[in-house]
Order: sequence, then C-alpha cells, then structure tokens
Amino acid sequence: MLQAIGLTSAPRRDLPPAVHDLTFDAPPGRVTALLGAPGSGKSTALRLMLGIEPGRGETYFRGSPLHRVAHPAREVGALLGDVPGHPARTVRGHLRMLCAAVGAPPARADEVLEATGIAGLAHRRLDTLSLGADRRLGAACALLGDPHALILDQPAAGLPPAELQWWHGLLRAHADRGGTVLCTTDDPRDAPRFADRVVTVEAGRLVADQTAGEFARTRRRPRVAVRTPHAARLADLVRREARAARRPVEAVTEDGGLLSVYGSSCAEVGETAFRHGVPVHLLADEPGTAAPAPVPAPDGPPRPPAPHPGRAALPAQAQAPAPVAAGPARPFRYELLRLLGVRTAALIAAAAVAASPVCCVLLARSRGTDLTTALAAWPDLLPLPPAAFGAGVIGALSFGEEFRHPALAAALGTTPRRAGPLAAKLAVTAAVALLVAVVAAAAGAWALRLVYGSEAAALPDGWPALLAGWCALSVGCAWAGLLAAGVFRLTAAGVAAVLAVPVLVAPLVRGALAVPSARPADGLPGRLRELAWTRLPRQADDWLSAGVHAFAQPVGVALMLSLSVLICAYMFIGRRRGTPW
Repeated sequence: MLQAIGLTSAPRRDLPPAVHDLTFDAPPGRVTALLGAPGSGKSTALRLMLGIEPGRGETYFRGSPLHRVAHPAREVGALLGDVPGHPARTVRGHLRMLCAAVGAPPARADEVLEATGIAGLAHRRLDTLSLGADRRLGAACALLGDPHALILDQPAAGLPPAELQWWHGLLRAHADRGGTVLCTTDDPRDAPRFADRVVTVEAGRLVADQTAGEFARTRRRPRVAVRTPHAARLADLVRREARAARRPVEAVTEDGGLLSVYGSSCAEVGETAFRHGVPVHLLADEPGTAAPAPVPAPDGPPRPPAPHPGRAALPAQAQAPAPVAAGPARPFRYELLRLLGVRTAALIAAAAVAASPVCCVLLARSRGTDLTTALAAWPDLLPLPPAAFGAGVIGALSFGEEFRHPALAAALGTTPRRAGPLAAKLAVTAAVALLVAVVAAAAGAWALRLVYGSEAAALPDGWPALLAGWCALSVGCAWAGLLAAGVFRLTAAGVAAVLAVPVLVAPLVRGALAVPSARPADGLPGRLRELAWTRLPRQADDWLSAGVHAFAQPVGVALMLSLSVLICAYMFIGRRRGTPW
C-alpha cells in the first residue's frame, strides 16, 4: 500500500502552495491514476512523495517512509519527465551505470532492455532516441531495481496510440504481479482506460477518489461545451461560483480554447460569462459519451522483467528502519562506468598527453632550461603544464558534468554529498591523473630522446622523488577541480579553481615566503627524522628531503591551501544541507 498523507509543498512568493493537504492511497495490485489539469500540482505531489521537493506531509511505502527503506530502488521506481543522462552515453552504458547505482548485477541491464522492447537500441546514444524510445528507456531505468511500486509522471504524453497501448499494458502487467502503480495524466478520457482508481486533483487539493467505473459514469452525464479565448479564466469563475453555491460542478479545459463543464447548464455558464465580461464563441449542451473500453496491445502486454536471481520479492515491512543509502550502492564501479561511458575524459587526457611532448621538445631547445622543467612541459607562459591542467579539467567534469546530466534515478537525485561517493570520485580521478602524468612524462622523455638524442633524456639524480612530486601536482589539480565543481555545482567553477592555484594563490604564497625570516627552517628534514624515533634508510632520507623541498615551493603550498579550503567548504555545504557523513 502506498499512502500519501497531508502532502503540502513549500509556499511560493505571493502564491498558494502548489499542493495543499493532499491525502490519498494507491493499493497494491491496482493501477492508480492521479488526474488533473496542467498546473494542478500532480508532478509536485510525486516529487513530495519521493522526497525531492521541500514540503510537509508523509508518504509510506508498505508502511515505511522512503528515507527509512534500506534499498529505495527495490521499493520504488520513478520516471519524472525525460530520462536524465548524458546525451553521448549509450543506452546499455547508461543502464549498466544505474545498475551500479542501485546495486543490481550488470546483467540486469540486458533484462530490462528485453522487457521494454529496446534491446535493438542498446548501442544507440541517448541523444539519438525518439520520444517513444526515450520513454521506454525511462521505464527500463525505473524497473532496474525490480521495485514494488512504480511512480510515473505522464510517461505516455505525446505518444502515438500504439505506444500508448504499450504503456497501458506495461502498467497492467506490473499491477498483475502484485505491484503498486501510480501514474499521472491530464486526459480525463484516458484515465479510465488504464487505471483501476482515479484520484482527481485540482489546485493541489483532492477533488475525488473514485474507482474507474464510478469515474467513467460521471463522465457520461451531459456537459456544457464552451469555446472561448479565455477558457482558463472562465473555468476558474465557474468553479468559484459553484463552490460558493455548494454545487458539484467540474470544469475541464481542453485544447483549442474548449471548456467542458459538468453538472451545470448553458444558462448558468452563459450568465457567469456575461457577468464577468468573458467573450463566448460557442455555448452548447452535449450528451456525454461512454469511455471506450481498454484496448489490448497488438502483441499482448509486455513481458514483465524477471526478479533478480537469488532475491525473492520483498514482503511488507521487510525493510529495516535504517537510514537510506542515498547514493550509488557500488560507488567505485559507478564512477568507473560514469567516467568510461563517454569519450570526454579520454579526449581531454589524449590532448594533454599530446601537448606535453611538443612543449617538452620546444623547451629543451634552450640550454638554460633544466631537464625537470622540460619533462614537465611547463613553460613560463603557461599557468600549469598541460598534463596537470588536463587532470584538473577531468576532475571538474566528474562533478559538474553529473549535475548537468544527472545519472542517478529521479527518485534518488544526483550523487549526494556523502563520504562513500566522494571517496570513490577522489580515488578514480586520482588514478586518472596519475595515468595522465606518467604517460605525459614518458612521452616527453621519448620525444627528447628522438629529437635530441639519448643524452638529452638522461634521468636526473633523485628522479623518483621528482616523479612523485610531479604526480602529486597532477592529483592535487584533479582534486581541486573535483571539489570546486562539487561545491559550486558547475564545471567552469572547477576549472577556475584549478587555474586560480598558480595564477592567484601561488603569487600570494610567494609574496608571503619572500618576507625575511628571523628563524630559518634549515635542518627541518633532520628534525623530522628524529620524530621517527628510528634511523631512516638513506633512500628514505633523500625522499623526505625531496618531499619537504617540493611542498615548500609556492605552487605546492598554494595547492595544499586550496585543497584545504575546498574540503572545508564541501563539508560545510554538506552539513548545511543536512547530509550525513
């Protein structure tokens, strides 16, 4: 049983709440239609039920609120509007990424592709799908977790009759398996065709809760057909006067300026229009017509997707009242699939690696350039070497791109500010940054050897420590871009934070370090050795000295300061929004 109790949206400026004290239920094994004209608050009610819209009220899914359900994707599958996904991602890649998000095995993606009839489109990009295929992909996303309840916001709007019948069959098949289906619609003629119950909403309030038969019988009564350029205004006036007179009158606006008024007469509607100066082009009594009987799909109802292997259907009250894991169930696999699912990161990494040997060869032409600077491909005219900047852009895309094209299901929202997803993002971006840094350095050394001979590419003394510092710079830039994009939810903010380290922060640090010190820090490596209580090996001593020297550089200090500030800002925003860590 799905129960919505007292749903009330947050108040809007100078406007009443879109949903006010809405209470209804959707029983299992039945299809419930939430009917209302555009703007009546249907979509807002669904978002309130899923906890992605601020407001008051409670929604119980088989007796438990969603935030206390251990596995939300197994309890409810949602489709609110278009499928949220990166347009360059393939259909199968998008579904496999969502499998990692909901904790389903990768094979589940192929199961729902077969069940929704789009297995032939598995390798198509999301931006090439037709409207009908896009809606079927949305159904596949909602069914990934084999949920008990389906919540759908006008999934068949604008579709041809054949697709409309397919959707009716899908909803009926899920209800016949014992599931709960709640689907919104703004067509009163379509509601009794697919639904067992019809919940009518007007101005965010409950108007009627009827069986489909009762609803169809009310539609058979005569109506007054009015055609006017001010149909919405006249409908509001008719409803207002009917409420004042305590008469059961319903006014439904339709396309083309047509208004259908049930429970009134031509004289009453005409007088209302005359009193308020509303021009009327047509005013006629029309006998009602019975709603057509449901039409089965040509090939029968779609085959329901099989439940996950080894997992039985969840019984009522089976969920433990644990906090909801509102994020990817398998964050590392989710992050890898998210990164590898589109070619953006690969193209950026390839461009950074390709630019590095070019800059390296150009820098090595001058005898005044040391080999370390040449291998890093860091000329004075660039704020950062290409490899480090590319790593920073990839880090910024790992958050900014996701907020532009949210990958998680609509019921879960985008990746939340939790420690698990954040650790996965940091680990994956660090691995990519290390790969880019090592490959760029190797490509630079190979280019020097090819152009200037083996002597030009001889490894300098202490090269392991230099390589470690180079990798730390790349990883730091990647993390700076990731955290800044997560704080501001914008890719450009992440890129700006990466560039701000050498352009803004490093000069400030350099100016602070240029002040004469009365107590120099000479001998710091030796004192750090003393803190270890035991004598370090000679190689570790060299590494310690090189590490202290690297982090004492202005860019190193600036990068550490920037990362510290971004981490504090990230945690502060997460606490402020009430996200537990």
